[in-house]
Amino acid sequence: MNHNLTIKLLRIRPDDDADIPLPQYMTSQSAGMDIYAAIKKDLLLKKGEISLIPTGFALAIPEGFEAQIRPRSGLAVKHGIGLINSPGTIDSDYRGEVMIPAINLGNKNYTVKRGDRIAQMIIKRVYHAGIEVVEQLDTTVRDIGGFGHTGK
Repeated sequence: MNHNLTIKLLRIRPDDDADIPLPQYMTSQSAGMDIYAAIKKDLLLKKGEISLIPTGFALAIPEGFEAQIRPRSGLAVKHGIGLINSPGTIDSDYRGEVMIPAINLGNKNYTVKRGDRIAQMIIKRVYHAGIEVVEQLDTTVRDIGGFGHTGK
């Protein structure tokens, strides 16, 4: 795979978490890198419960980029496990441990085990936009139609 961008990664607890895989693409065409739970013991995520799951690493993302943290579709469909702020953003100036804010939206408790794949990380370019206050916006076919409105 051709890597056009390099993200620096620091293991927070290198001795304790040497067995936890680094974020990685599972196939050559995967958009996201899988992220693994660096928990010391099993974590019971009860129905409706939110928990911050440590990953054991911090990142130095180049300026102009962000890391988006997203749920894994298999966990979401099979067990109702999602992320409370999906997608989460890791800014290029954040240097703390990446934590996964998991929520159990399923109908039964779920146990997260050490080394489980718990989320995915996608690296995206970020644009800073200026804001211009105007008196009126241009009109479109949809115009002010709300959610799910196609103008027809």
